[in-house]
Amino acid sequence: MKYLRFALLIALSNMTVADDFDAVETQLKAAMAAESRSEAETARDSNRRPIETLKFFGLRDSMTIVELIPGGGWYTKLLAPVVRDKGTFYAALGTSRVSALAKESGFEHIKITAEDSKIYRKEGARLYTIETEGLEVKNADMVLTFRNYHNFDADGRAAMNKAAYDALKSGGIYAVVDHTRRHMESDTPENRRRIDPVLAIKEIQAAGFKLVDFATLHYRADDELRYEVGRKTVTGNTDRWSLKFVK
Repeated sequence: MKYLRFALLIALSNMTVADDFDAVETQLKAAMAAESRSEAETARDSNRRPIETLKFFGLRDSMTIVELIPGGGWYTKLLAPVVRDKGTFYAALGTSRVSALAKESGFEHIKITAEDSKIYRKEGARLYTIETEGLEVKNADMVLTFRNYHNFDADGRAAMNKAAYDALKSGGIYAVVDHTRRHMESDTPENRRRIDPVLAIKEIQAAGFKLVDFATLHYRADDELRYEVGRKTVTGNTDRWSLKFVK
């Protein structure tokens, strides 16, 4: 009898988790079909696999989430609508283009934060660095960043990781995706927009996070990790790592 009761509780728990993401998936599909997205953006859906990626990270529509360095807002246009009614969406660091999106109909709920932070290159440097006092967010459920980690030097990456850690609640998720570089490979003109996942894990764990999972959603066996990700023979088919950390 005890075993039956336990099994029932597990089954109900699993159903709740599934139902939670079923709602998120419905909202993501609606966001993916929205007129606010350009043809260039929708053309990347099959490669970036946002539904599978966000399911892996554990997105729920009641979460407080922070997107770091949202760039042109490809993921912002999908994430922000999901949490619009029950949660909160923050964009932080490098938000100039998303600030314009936040003025458009349907995206007025986007909150721009950490506006005093600076992203810049030191004199003669190839990579950017970050100066920030923090994200001005506390007890967030999830911090996400997509294909940005490679753009920063060690100091910039450390600042990003610390800001994410400080913004999250205990048990909060730090979700990071980037282009794969060969392990311990020195910098070359061809790998400048790739980063070693082992190095990323080491640095993010040093900030206090625990690695809890990885996904092979964006594994590409035919990416030899030899060429710049923007080359015609590689673009759209780069091998990318997806890492899930918990505070």
